Amino acid sequence: MNIIGTSLNHRTAPIEIRESLHLSKNEIDELIPQLRERYFSEGFIISTCNRTEIFGFPKDEKTDISEVQNFIINYKHVEGLKKTNFANFFSCGAIKHIFSVASGIDSLIIGDSQIHAQVKDSFQIASDHNFAGSILKKVFDSTVKVGKRAITETGIGEGAVSVSYAAIQVIEKIYASFENKSALVIGAGETGELAARHLRDKGIGKLAISNRTLSRAETVAEMLHAEIIPFNSIEDNLHNFDIIVSATSAEGYIISYDQIKNSIKKRRGNPIVVMDIALPRDIDPKVAKIDNVFYHDIDSLKIIVEQNLKKREKEIPKVESIIMDEMVNLFSWYNALEVVPAIKGLRDFFEEIRSEEVEKIKNKVTPEDLKKLDEMTKRLIGRLLHNPTIKLRQLAESGVNYQDVANYTFIIRDLFETAETNKEENA
Repeated sequence: MNIIGTSLNHRTAPIEIRESLHLSKNEIDELIPQLRERYFSEGFIISTCNRTEIFGFPKDEKTDISEVQNFIINYKHVEGLKKTNFANFFSCGAIKHIFSVASGIDSLIIGDSQIHAQVKDSFQIASDHNFAGSILKKVFDSTVKVGKRAITETGIGEGAVSVSYAAIQVIEKIYASFENKSALVIGAGETGELAARHLRDKGIGKLAISNRTLSRAETVAEMLHAEIIPFNSIEDNLHNFDIIVSATSAEGYIISYDQIKNSIKKRRGNPIVVMDIALPRDIDPKVAKIDNVFYHDIDSLKIIVEQNLKKREKEIPKVESIIMDEMVNLFSWYNALEVVPAIKGLRDFFEEIRSEEVEKIKNKVTPEDLKKLDEMTKRLIGRLLHNPTIKLRQLAESGVNYQDVANYTFIIRDLFETAETNKEENA
């Protein structure tokens, strides 16, 4: 399968270059027609915050992957970007890499839950541009299947692997349902926004955002349909919330022991879950000693994250087994594309000879004998070709290297000078 590809990812380039090379949907829409015109008959581009990759079937056997690299380097003009920042893949290696990406085992965070959907989106864009033929569509189908199997048959995506999500999972162990609960997220940076999104996704009844910069709080609150608590009014509002998540970049504590203790009194003993996911910490850790306060800081949550990452790492061999299964299936299908015409050509070759010989004697025998002779010679040809046909099909279905299958079919065509050989010579 003559598919080639080049990838810039978290293994090959620093984050500054990865971010700078990221391609927007509009840029991909612009690039695909140029790739189709210059290099590939069909292919696709995937670009996320951690990888930009181009794969395709070359229009010309002389196409060099370095030409594709030069193309993207000249298009994007990223300072410091070099060819050494790219990893190149060919044939089986290319398919294995695509499958590994879709399954999440090649991600910066093992088992990345977003990458499967991102790969599907890249396939859809290729299809929308008529950049996906029958072979690439089969690759797409197999890739999506690998991703689904990895999710459903292994634990590669289970357990929180970000501090924000780990905090929410801990809260879930305290409150069975979020529907009637209220949460205040202090800090509207990336970590705080992510925690707020997780709470919203879990169906939190009431969500509020507080941030030192009001405009940022307004932006996040609007996205998540949350209320805004003025930063200088946090202390007066603590008792109104069942859950407090703090993720600012402040120096020193912004919530004291006494403030939480007073909040518990106002709540008449109703518990508060306090998640301090800031570094340095936002909340005095002594609040853990207060009755009905469930407190976690970033250190305890990181332990949970590390444990979950180790669990995911143990699932990698299972995912690799799925990848191998689907590679065998895909290459079996692809090999059959080469074998079926060869088998047909071989059978047509023998049938033509048989028909000619039967035709020569049709006036020398009775109609009844001619019919018997015709049936007998058909059975004879069928038996003669049975084993070669079976062996060729078994070879293709075994998923062995495509070149081995191609060699066998070439020998058959060359030995018997089948119709396919003649067509190739006349082309």
